[in-house]
Amino acid sequence: MKLAAVDIGSNAIRLQITNVINYQGNINFKKLEYLRFPLRLGNDVFYHKNISDKNRRKFLKLMKAFKILIDLYEVDDYMVCATSAMRESENGRKIVEEVKEDIGLKIHIIDGNKEADLINKALGAYIDDKAYLHIDVGGGSTELNIYKDKNKIASKSFKIGSVRTMDSQEDPKVWKKMDKFIQENISEKQKITCIGTGGNINKIFELSKPSKNKRYLHIEKIQEIQHYLEGFTFEERVNVLNLNNDRADVIIPASKIYLHAMKAAKSKRMIVPDVGLKDGVMNLLYERNK
Repeated sequence: MKLAAVDIGSNAIRLQITNVINYQGNINFKKLEYLRFPLRLGNDVFYHKNISDKNRRKFLKLMKAFKILIDLYEVDDYMVCATSAMRESENGRKIVEEVKEDIGLKIHIIDGNKEADLINKALGAYIDDKAYLHIDVGGGSTELNIYKDKNKIASKSFKIGSVRTMDSQEDPKVWKKMDKFIQENISEKQKITCIGTGGNINKIFELSKPSKNKRYLHIEKIQEIQHYLEGFTFEERVNVLNLNNDRADVIIPASKIYLHAMKAAKSKRMIVPDVGLKDGVMNLLYERNK
């Protein structure tokens, strides 16, 4: 069974095509194709409320290219999800209709709760009967989910993200709202472990040079990497640290969001499982096609 997931984010757009193999009762998800294109829709939307005509034309070309790949791989099922930039843009729905009519690709504009639910589908292997705060930082929004005894007990989406925060486009009150949500749902005596998802925390994890089979970071290490990154100019982060242009400018704002949530929860440790929205979509597609 071949499945495809497209994640239309605020900072970049991703396509993953996966072959699901059932061998002797064991299910294996084998990645066939992965593409990440740095189309930053968030810059348009968070400043001007609309996707510019230039980026609209790029977006249509990209969706056409993705549709060609989906057809070439003879995918059995697919799902295209658009998050905060598309759902907040005044012309987002019009562009979605244009893609459907001209290219034949159906795009789902999902809210923060649906986004969190999809990501959670990929986290099952990392959650046990302890208490967890899941922090997913995107370009335009941050989703927080709190788990206890393997059950999600609270969830909320906040209009704060790496692109939106980069030039202080977020409402200053949102930080206090995030603190309030965490404090209302986590007791001071409760020991909680964080789970971090998103491209920026994965890059921070990579920069920490972890030992083999280690998938977690202590808060001190995240702070250390943040200070390390702040010691470089944007050009140095691109040319010395070899970060992509669209990663080099958002990774520090993103690190501040992760650290803010961890400190509010009084958490000292974060698991970094390297899963995201596209992985949750894959799980959803598999469940409805198995």
